[in-house]
Amino acid sequence: MRDGAAGAADKADQASAKPGAADNGKVSEDEANSRPRAASWGAGADGEGKPAARGTEAEDGGDGDGDGKAGPADQHTELIKAPANANANANTNAASDSEPARTSTFVPLKTDDAPAPKPPTPFKAPTPQARPEATPAAPPRPAAAPPAETPAEPQTPLDLLAQLTNTPPPVTPVRTAVRRVKIWAPLVVLLGIVFVVVQAMRPLPAPKLAIDGKSSSVFEGATPSLPWPTEGQAIVDVDGLGRVGSYGEMKPLPIGSVAKVMTTYIVLRDHPLKKGENGPLIDVDQKAEDDFTNGLKEKESVVEVHKGQKISELEALEAVMLPSANNVARLLARWDAGTEEAFIKKMNDTAKELGMANTTYTDASGLVESTVSTAEDQVKLGKKAMQDPVFREMSRATQYDSTTASGTGSGVEYQKTQRNFNKLVPMYGVVGIKTGSTTIAGGNLLFAAEKTVGDSTQLIIGAVFGQHRSPIIDTATDYSKQLVLAVGQALTTSTVVKKGEVVGHVDDGLGGTTPVVAAKDLTVVGWPGLKVELKLTTGGKALPHTAKAGTRVGELTAGGGMGEVRVPVVLQKDLAEPSFGAKLTRVS
Repeated sequence: MRDGAAGAADKADQASAKPGAADNGKVSEDEANSRPRAASWGAGADGEGKPAARGTEAEDGGDGDGDGKAGPADQHTELIKAPANANANANTNAASDSEPARTSTFVPLKTDDAPAPKPPTPFKAPTPQARPEATPAAPPRPAAAPPAETPAEPQTPLDLLAQLTNTPPPVTPVRTAVRRVKIWAPLVVLLGIVFVVVQAMRPLPAPKLAIDGKSSSVFEGATPSLPWPTEGQAIVDVDGLGRVGSYGEMKPLPIGSVAKVMTTYIVLRDHPLKKGENGPLIDVDQKAEDDFTNGLKEKESVVEVHKGQKISELEALEAVMLPSANNVARLLARWDAGTEEAFIKKMNDTAKELGMANTTYTDASGLVESTVSTAEDQVKLGKKAMQDPVFREMSRATQYDSTTASGTGSGVEYQKTQRNFNKLVPMYGVVGIKTGSTTIAGGNLLFAAEKTVGDSTQLIIGAVFGQHRSPIIDTATDYSKQLVLAVGQALTTSTVVKKGEVVGHVDDGLGGTTPVVAAKDLTVVGWPGLKVELKLTTGGKALPHTAKAGTRVGELTAGGGMGEVRVPVVLQKDLAEPSFGAKLTRVS
């Protein structure tokens, strides 16, 4: 033990002998007291657990070992961890002079009421032989307890409500559905109100008149057998009712002067006249006079005219339609279109417009054999031409007085009174319209006749073409007469709709309907086997949204053209405006 202590003292002396070692190791008392110390500092010379006072070797003596050697010099202020054996040896020496050793002692580093610390006890080196158990470390200081919670101040109802509303409840399908309903319900209600207002205020659709039940009626009996020619082609219609029948193949063939119907139709279309008017005066040119002279030689149908004369439009048309003057037909073509070629183009264009698919015109008079057509096409033209009152009146005339003929010649061409070549006028109800014959074309007649049946007058239009049995024109005329008589006898009447019979309804456009009835019997003209089409129209007037029963709202029509028959139709019961529900549910 003594050798170990002596060695430690020698080392301390060597350390103190170094220049400046003692000075560097000195610190102020406050600094030394404020710094942490090792547990070994607790074993002082007085054995009371107080730290030993600092001092030099001369000031302090030994700690009672009797060898007279000085204690350890002042150490650096840094915390030095003493070896475990040294601490154990020091504790053993201290225990010899005091009460039995304790396993651990709590030594406060600094007390507020303690005197100034004494110099530390000189460090004693431990003996290497003894290795007592290390002193357990001081237990850690317990953590500071958290401060006591201060009671919360009472909150206002609004604050409580805010906390409640800011804390959403758990998401469930029911809560999600309810939340969506709450969000969308006001918008849906608003849109619903807007929809209802818009639907109620929208303009109502225009009512429409529709036919119910039968849209046609068929006459009882077998179709009549007609006296057709044995050659050529023939056809007969009742204007507005339909075709009674036809004979032969409808292929194009020369038609002769029947072509003048198109010439007259175009001139009246381009230069219309009213009944009683003569129209503008036309200057007779040299070409018209030359055509007259040459026509006499060729035995054409011509009327005497001379250059410098003036002829009215009406008289020129009469010369074309009645005595079939070729020279005047060409004069009208030049007057209307400037040249005959331009007029011929008009003729063909008009034929296409009228649906005359098998017709070709190459001259204005029809003398040229390349001007061809069919009985069917010419009947189409005849119906259209007879709609003009001036044309109709002119074609049914038996004669006219010429202002250009001198009356001095021996031929009919010079006569003041020019007669109609159609010998059927005015017999058998025939009212025109045009003959045409040449050696190549044979005898041809486009005819029209009126027949009164019941309270109506029907127009029969037909054609007989390509008759070559001599005399050719008389043969065509005879067959035409037989057809007129046969069709006239076959025409009859039939009541297809009786008064008070429901014929249709008014559709308000929103699903509501109101029936309409015939105000009179609908009696139509026809022949056995004829199918009559029925049409229900408003007569060009707009239908009301509301009206009383018996109000006229349209008319029921059967047939067309001159054979058209109409009767008024009235409401069977009151016509009411569409209901609010119908307005609300409409989609268009």
